[in-house]
Formats: sequence, C-alpha cells, structure tokens
Amino acid sequence: MEPKRTSLEFIAPNVERAIQLAQTDLGVAANDLEVEVLDAGDSEADLDARIRVLLPASEPQPEDDVTEAARQVVSTLLRHMEIDAEVQVGYQKATSTQEDPVLQVDVDGEDLGMIIGRRGETLAALQHIARLIMAKKLSHWVNLNVDVGGYKKHREQQLHRLAQRMAQQVHQFGRPISLEPMPANERRIIHITLQDHVGVTTESSGEGSDRRVTIQPELLR
Repeated sequence: MEPKRTSLEFIAPNVERAIQLAQTDLGVAANDLEVEVLDAGDSEADLDARIRVLLPASEPQPEDDVTEAARQVVSTLLRHMEIDAEVQVGYQKATSTQEDPVLQVDVDGEDLGMIIGRRGETLAALQHIARLIMAKKLSHWVNLNVDVGGYKKHREQQLHRLAQRMAQQVHQFGRPISLEPMPANERRIIHITLQDHVGVTTESSGEGSDRRVTIQPELLR
C-alpha cells in the first residue's frame, strides 16, 4: 500500500504569495511542492488566489504508545458516531522550548462535515473528549490536536485574512468593527494576528457562544 499523500489549500492575494505561504507554513522547499492552482484570483475584483499543495509521500513513522493510544481513542469515538474515516497520528514540532510537542491527529474520508459541525463546534467537542480520555488512559495530559480534512488549517488562513482586512478598514475609517461570534481558539487567532498591527487593538466581549472580537482604533483605548 502506497503512503498517503497530504494536500492542503492556501489562500493569498495572488498565486505567487500563496506558494510562499505554503513554503513558509510547511517548511518545504519549492521544488518539493506539487502545486495545483484552483483559482488564479483577480486583484481588480478583490478576489484571492487559491492553490492546493500536494506534499511528497512519506513513509509512515512507527507509532509509540502515545500515538497508538491516540489513534485508537479517536478511531473508537468515530465508530461510535458511525463514521468511517482514516485516522493518522504524528508529532508536530513545538513552536518554542516552553511548549509541549503537539500530537496531531488527522481524520480523512468522505462526507465528514458532520464531524466539523457549526463553527467547528462538533470537532472541538471531539477533540475535548479525546483529550480527556487520553489523560485518563495515560495518567498525564497530552497536547492533542484533532483536524478533519485540513479544516483547521484552512479556517486559520481565512481568519488571518479576515483580521487583516477588518483591521485595515478600522484604521482607515476610524470606526470599530465587531466580528461574528467565535470559539476561544478562533478569537485567539484574531488577537495574535493583530497584536502588532499598527493603529488598532482587539478585545473580546460577550458571554458564552455570543463572545466575539472587536477591532477598534488604537486612539479609543
């Protein structure tokens, strides 16, 4: 059986920038990327370019006790949901010496929208339950991240773009803009994206599922 190849989509103002984003995010040289242009974009119509990157095939890495446990836990949860899907598990590099390595669980298959749910709520619940089971099973906390068909990666790119566009409008017109309600992990992406953006600040407000990020001119602070 051939090793499974992973594909991811990237969105940027033009194709060249999208390819640069792919190289930066994936840490892969340009000649190791197989790029399919899904939409060349149109700068005059303010339409972004969209590409699909197919990564080189890699041999599956041997599982240790933790990765095997994660695969079994997520696979069992999916079976209880009556969902037929392939589960792959591997470690991601920590972004700093203070952070624990991320145990990445990727779920692939057909018609997996029900796992994601509205605003990713079902996926977040699946990840939360898997983390609790893993902690009980191994007697220690595991930094587990569950993704479905690259949904989180694609959503993160969308949020980066949204934050930048809204910040430009706030800075240009001097009026605050409140974004749609988002879960905590998505609000965090907005805050981090704009933490060094000149001329604007961000804050979260609201309760429960209605909590959202407001981008406002720095002079209002």
